[in-house]
Amino acid sequence: MRIIPAIITGAITVSLTWALNTKIGSVPPLGKLLSPQQGFWVNADPIDATRESIKLPGFKGSAEVWFDDRMVPHIFAPTEADAFYVQGYITARDRLWQMELQAFAAAGRLSEILGPSMVGYDREARRRGMGYGAEQCLKEMLANPSTKEAIESYAAGVNAYIATLTDATLPVEYKILDYKPEKWEVINSAYLLKYMAHDLAGFANDLGYTKARQFYNLKDFNVMYPDFMDSTDPIIPKGTAYEKASLKAVAPPDSVLAMDAAYMKYQTNNPDPANGSNNWAVAGSKTRLGAPILCSDPHLGLSLPSLWYEVQIHTSDMNVYGASLPGAPGVIIGFNDHIAWGVTNGEEDVKDFYRMQFRDGKSEYLFNGQWRKAEQRVEAIKVRGGNTVYDTVAYTVWGPAMFDNTYPEKTLGQQFLAMRWKALDPSNEFLTFYKLNKAKNYDDYLDALSTYQCPAQNFVFADKDGDVAIWHNGQYPLRWKDQGKFVMPGTDSSFGWQGYIPHGELPHIKNPARGFVSSANQRATDSTYPYNLYGSYDLFRGKRVNEALAGMSSITPKDMMNLQTDNTNLFARDAMPLLKAHMYTASLNDKQKAYWKELTDWDGVASPGSRAATMFNLMWDHLEDTLWLDDININDSIKLPFPQSTTTLMMLLKDTAVKFIDNKHTTQKETLSDLVHAAFMATAQDAEDADKKGILPIGKYRGTDIRHLTRVLNAFSAMHLNTGGGSNIVNATKKTHGPSWRMVVQLTSKTEAYGIYPGGQSGNPGSPYYDNAVADWVAGNYYLLRIFNPSEKDDPVIRYKVLFGSK
Repeated sequence: MRIIPAIITGAITVSLTWALNTKIGSVPPLGKLLSPQQGFWVNADPIDATRESIKLPGFKGSAEVWFDDRMVPHIFAPTEADAFYVQGYITARDRLWQMELQAFAAAGRLSEILGPSMVGYDREARRRGMGYGAEQCLKEMLANPSTKEAIESYAAGVNAYIATLTDATLPVEYKILDYKPEKWEVINSAYLLKYMAHDLAGFANDLGYTKARQFYNLKDFNVMYPDFMDSTDPIIPKGTAYEKASLKAVAPPDSVLAMDAAYMKYQTNNPDPANGSNNWAVAGSKTRLGAPILCSDPHLGLSLPSLWYEVQIHTSDMNVYGASLPGAPGVIIGFNDHIAWGVTNGEEDVKDFYRMQFRDGKSEYLFNGQWRKAEQRVEAIKVRGGNTVYDTVAYTVWGPAMFDNTYPEKTLGQQFLAMRWKALDPSNEFLTFYKLNKAKNYDDYLDALSTYQCPAQNFVFADKDGDVAIWHNGQYPLRWKDQGKFVMPGTDSSFGWQGYIPHGELPHIKNPARGFVSSANQRATDSTYPYNLYGSYDLFRGKRVNEALAGMSSITPKDMMNLQTDNTNLFARDAMPLLKAHMYTASLNDKQKAYWKELTDWDGVASPGSRAATMFNLMWDHLEDTLWLDDININDSIKLPFPQSTTTLMMLLKDTAVKFIDNKHTTQKETLSDLVHAAFMATAQDAEDADKKGILPIGKYRGTDIRHLTRVLNAFSAMHLNTGGGSNIVNATKKTHGPSWRMVVQLTSKTEAYGIYPGGQSGNPGSPYYDNAVADWVAGNYYLLRIFNPSEKDDPVIRYKVLFGSK
């Protein structure tokens, strides 16, 4: 009878061995993951601080890297090729999994890692043309000797690090997801640029606006979706005189566009509309030490590992420090021995959709009266645990036919929309940042900007010569009025872009009389600018920045830190008098009256402990829903774009009896007072519920979550952070979005710089440098950014040094 237990024991042993070494569904091989020799325990070790030299096969040069107290690498190399090689190696050591995941996301390859659930995401990325755009970008980068050397040296460094990895030393995410890194290709750096282009210049409302015009005349449409052409506080000061335009877009004879209901079902998944930033530079005439101060804080999705990676790069003709993007060489936002620069999103729409006619499937399309052959691009989407999915995308003179009778789902009839997107054109945006890293003055800055295309950015600048400047920079299509707002006929070339606004005529200003330049994603100009620019703009952050800077003198870096973390809500300050004027309080009970008093006594500052900030946000959301949902929810399948909150406020400040106040689904005629009262009653109930849980202050009710890039590993995330700020506020911190890098640079003879981002240098959740800056970021603190010279080799802040050489 002993044979039976033996068989059972043997079967259990075999089963456990198989189970512990096999990935089952989303569960990784637990034997490998839990192994003390090669499992996740290994990743809990801090960075080895005793190693003093690294010998790499294939590395022909030499370099020395100093790591400071926050593990920021300071790279010293005789040549740029050596420096970028080492930057690739060091960045991969700290952030390899993040780098590869972002490249896979941009390329539409997440299904290879995560399985069938990501096929829809990958298919959309490919139909957006991300692979095609990266290929065009790579050709341009390889055609320029400087950028070719940079990306190839960087890739070689990344691959040198990958070659050192063993099963034990793989980053923990590879162990959890059970896969291994592949060789880093130079196109991955191009994918990263396209990833940022989608985030910052992928927004377009053509399809939603085309739907809206089915139901609203042009007058009502313009109330719901205005251009805000005459911004009261644009980037270039109101009243600035512009030269007459050297080019003019000519509308075709029949430019009234047919609003075809056949395209109602199509919709684009736009990036977060809050992707933006603040930046400004004040002249020495307004600062305590007489030196310019430049500030930059880009607002993007927050994640761990962090979006940015700090680095200093020192060569024979370059000494630059700042925030780099893991996966790309050089510095994106930063400073050197001579200048400082920062960027904010230009916000303009550079994506249009065209109605196409195809025949023979998708092999030919009609254009200017003739049938043209389409380029068929077959996308093979490999799926982990499933079959490869094949998708054929037809490329036209405009770009990819993103929507057709097979996508997003099989449909009846032949319905095709091609997409014209600036990000798919050949370009070399990295060349601009390469030149900025080495720039010495305004002329160098201007030369760097002259070839930049997409995503359009506001490049702020300051130098030690005392100059401050800003350019609304990129390639903006030359359009006639309203071109690109709606789907256009793709069979006629006269509906295409007629060139670009000449670079010299882009909005820009140098050394203005007011003593500062700034941008915060507001419109670049007032209505006197002779070209048409369209986008979604903020109306309040820029106003707050400009008001603050105009009233300052003898400015210090600390003053600038206080402004970057300012929680004043000008939107709320403009809205509250309107709400008070239309609120009747006689029917409120004592608890509701207490909440109303707390809200109306509010100073408009959204500090973490502010209860009124939460109530205002709730009340405004309720008011907007009551006002708009009956107008934009046409039926179960058709939902129009939600008007911006700024649109709602500006509309109501102008006309408190506007037609949209009345609910079309009720028999009575609602007034604004009815809507305001109803919104507050709902808010009071929300506030009471939150009070019972002790979470009414905005830092608890909303707070901030910095999620791990997987979005599901909360143990690797920083959750429920006690933050203030929000939409329309200089401190644009929200639930999962906010200032991803704050930087203040004072351009004295010895540069004085401060900065912080919400995370840490390491991508290893087991490292003490994974999220060490999060608490200081929440508190509004900054770190001194140390840009060393070789003579400072004994500075006590240097934790350890690594020598790189050939093996």
